[in-house]
Amino acid sequence: MIRRVVRRRVGVAVAALALVGVLFLAVFPTQAYLAQRRHQDELAAQVATLAATNEALRQRTAELDSTEEIERLARLHHQLVRPGEEAYVILPDGTPPATTPSPPLPAPVEKQGWLSAAWGRLSSIF
Repeated sequence: MIRRVVRRRVGVAVAALALVGVLFLAVFPTQAYLAQRRHQDELAAQVATLAATNEALRQRTAELDSTEEIERLARLHHQLVRPGEEAYVILPDGTPPATTPSPPLPAPVEKQGWLSAAWGRLSSIF
């Protein structure tokens, strides 16, 4: 009788250890695999974004290779002119620019507690 109980308990303990072993061998590697897949998807999205940025920079480099674009940027940003041309600069007259007054801020709304709100509704009826 005692041997049956001991055997049963040993059998339950062995089964529990086997279940823990199976969980340890199956669950943890699966979690690691799924985490790696998520990380791989994030990296793939990052690579796609960087590839698009890289292509945009290649196009901008091609634009900057032309003499017309270089001349346009030199005239725009550095006020450069060709020989024989004259550059004119219009200075402000010294008066401050007209500004429109900002609209008034709305009055702050007081937050009422539920008791005050209920009393206000009740008193508005009478």
